[in-house]
Amino acid sequence: MSAMRWLLPEAIEDVLPGEAAQLEALRRRLLDRFAAHGYEFVIPPLLEFVESLLTGSGRDVDLQTFKLVDQLSGRSMGLRADITPQVARIDAHLLGREGVSRLCYCGSVVHTLPAGFQATREPLQIGAELYGHSGLEADIEIIRLLAEALDLCALSASRMDFGHVGVFRALVRHAGLSPVQELEIFSALQAKDASTLRDLTAGVAEPYRSGLLVLPTLYGGREVLVDAAKVLPAEAEIILALDELNRLADALSGSVSESALNFDLADLRGYHYHTGVAFAAYCAGSAFAIARGGRYDEVGLAYGRARPATGFSMDLREVLRVAKPSQMRGAILVPWPEDDALHAEAERLRALGERVMFALPGHDGTWTAAGCDRQLMRRNGEWIIEALKDV
Repeated sequence: MSAMRWLLPEAIEDVLPGEAAQLEALRRRLLDRFAAHGYEFVIPPLLEFVESLLTGSGRDVDLQTFKLVDQLSGRSMGLRADITPQVARIDAHLLGREGVSRLCYCGSVVHTLPAGFQATREPLQIGAELYGHSGLEADIEIIRLLAEALDLCALSASRMDFGHVGVFRALVRHAGLSPVQELEIFSALQAKDASTLRDLTAGVAEPYRSGLLVLPTLYGGREVLVDAAKVLPAEAEIILALDELNRLADALSGSVSESALNFDLADLRGYHYHTGVAFAAYCAGSAFAIARGGRYDEVGLAYGRARPATGFSMDLREVLRVAKPSQMRGAILVPWPEDDALHAEAERLRALGERVMFALPGHDGTWTAAGCDRQLMRRNGEWIIEALKDV
């Protein structure tokens, strides 16, 4: 029984020194880049009252959220499963700015279930959000920033999927579908179940039935947008959505390779959350999207102030797994006993970016395991660094 006390729950794990150092270096690099673009860093709390935490975030986040009772108030609280709604609350409720607001964040989230095989239930979520601008320019900026972030992680998107919830919403509204019908058709589209989709749309008026039936086939390169304009009903919302996707593709030509651009008008993940363009980036080595994002203009309304919003997020732990960074350089071991000259040389090396540690007495033969691969020696009055012979 005692041997079981230290075991962690399934899909929850410690982050050991090597990986932790890589994660922290990656976090700093990305947040510094976001800051260079004007994105201000915020740190939302790990838990909040459920009604605030889940407002406007959709059913998927609700199911992924651990809930508990606050001992002080007796109210239900939740451990955040997504930081994005919290940042929307900060923008809408606490900052109260009238113009554009750029915010970024990084912190752990907790999921009731792992997102997939080998996924952790405690992702380290990092992201950037842009508030206050409803035009496509904000979406373009966010996606370009994502492309820069992937470059900083030594990754490139093998595929970047784009969709637009405006197409499906327009078809549903013009067809006069009930909320129950909408949910059933939405589920069939997500499963790309053509047979069920035909049955569910049997009573839907044309041309909206044909529009819903053709959505799963509108998947592929930029030619999909040309095909969509020919086969979908010429409603104003649909024309606008396709125009936005075309303009987006033009604007991203210098940031995302043409071969990586992909369009999927039936991909409605985040449908109850997103309000316009939605996107996901995929990289070799991961079966799941390495980053997701899109426009979500309606979330701020739940916090008392409607604000245009777009952004993206990714799990740094998954990014690190896929990127497979090179091994970090080891530390320099400084001999004992210490003196002023030794301290001065150690500080000089630290100022140059080296990790330096003193060899506390009585631990010979253990310093390689502690992360040292070199040692500082003084010979003929000069300091030299040589390979560590840990015996």
